[in-house]
Amino acid sequence: MPSFTLKGIPPDLYRRLKRSAAEHRRSVNSEVLVLLERALNVRQVDVERSLARIDALRNKLRVTPLTERKLRKAKREGRP
Repeated sequence: MPSFTLKGIPPDLYRRLKRSAAEHRRSVNSEVLVLLERALNVRQVDVERSLARIDALRNKLRVTPLTERKLRKAKREGRP
């Protein structure tokens, strides 16, 4: 199994890591592995797909896009 050495860990970061490991009843090594797994498994957002879904929802709800002109008008009129 591969391994590596991590050097130059700032003292405050190490204290927080050690505290987190203790709270989760893990060794510091195990805590680092869990945190790395979580960080590297973050789901990537497909921007084009997300925008397409937003556009489809906007069309379905018949909501017009918020424009600079509408924002200026709302600011002039104030809040109710």
